[in-house]
Amino acid sequence: MTRPTTTQPAAAIPAQPGPRDVTGAAPATPGGDMAATGSTDGASVIPGAGPAGPRPGERATVRLRDTGEDEPPRYAPEWLQLREPADAAARSYDLLDPLRIRLANLPGRSGSGLVVHDVGCGTGSMGRWLAPRLDGTQHWVLHDRDPYLLHFAAVASPRSAADGSHVTVETRRGDVARLTPDALAGASLVTASALLDVLTREEIGALAAACAGAGCPALLTLSVAGRVELTEPHPLDAEITEAFNAHQRRGGLLGPDAVTAAAEAFTEHGATVRLNPSPWRLGPEEAALTEQWLRGWVGAAVEERPELAERAGAYLAERLEACAAGKLRVVVHHTDLLALCRPVDGGA
Repeated sequence: MTRPTTTQPAAAIPAQPGPRDVTGAAPATPGGDMAATGSTDGASVIPGAGPAGPRPGERATVRLRDTGEDEPPRYAPEWLQLREPADAAARSYDLLDPLRIRLANLPGRSGSGLVVHDVGCGTGSMGRWLAPRLDGTQHWVLHDRDPYLLHFAAVASPRSAADGSHVTVETRRGDVARLTPDALAGASLVTASALLDVLTREEIGALAAACAGAGCPALLTLSVAGRVELTEPHPLDAEITEAFNAHQRRGGLLGPDAVTAAAEAFTEHGATVRLNPSPWRLGPEEAALTEQWLRGWVGAAVEERPELAERAGAYLAERLEACAAGKLRVVVHHTDLLALCRPVDGGA
């Protein structure tokens, strides 16, 4: 990856080596990669809401390991768009002030803008949430393996910062494993959402090392915490949760243990780490999201423990009925992490 070029007006994103020219790009035609998967009751689940597919450890939108295969992505824009309002409401505002202070005091910041690398950007929800909450000129480098999602992220990116300064964007198809200090040269900040829990301990260590080597902070939001609360409680809640968490840990992934591992990794590199809760709070207004989340949550549990299938099917039907009636409320716990790495002299 090359260092991002000088920021330019958002209305004219240039074609250049490295960055993708998005001004005339057209999204791929929806097809098999957006086909719905099954759930325990035979109904459809939007790709991304349910089990990701046959290979444990493969995130749909960022290739975590260089397999040499060109697999179709398994996250649909519909799922990312459906969850975006809940994500925005959940992210921790309390981490923004310490982040702003660090960004304002980065070496070399005076007179220059921010360069933000958003890893596994999907449809760009992090940029839409964060860019309007930071002052100053910003250039966002959006990393994802799926050009279809990158198109969505680029065309729907914010154009103005909190103080009215310009926000520009470029896109890169990328591999999180290739994020080295050199790749992040000039970076002011690294961001990600719902990423840590689909990494291994080694990959989290590499991410922490890259950020520390580049001297840039990292804001990593919405990592699963392994805890769910549903109203009213049900005898199967704990068993489904346990099976789902085991599914999250397949293939050496950290799942709900990821935030603790990331905090340890960044601390070992000298960073100051802050953790804040960022739960989804789903009620009648979020019924469509709750329905898809329920199908995916239970489906993953059954994929992990097939012997649950019969009881889980009845459980899901009961929960979906309560959801449709506006009686179900769900808290899905997540954690946001802010790592304030030690600045590197001469950095952004």
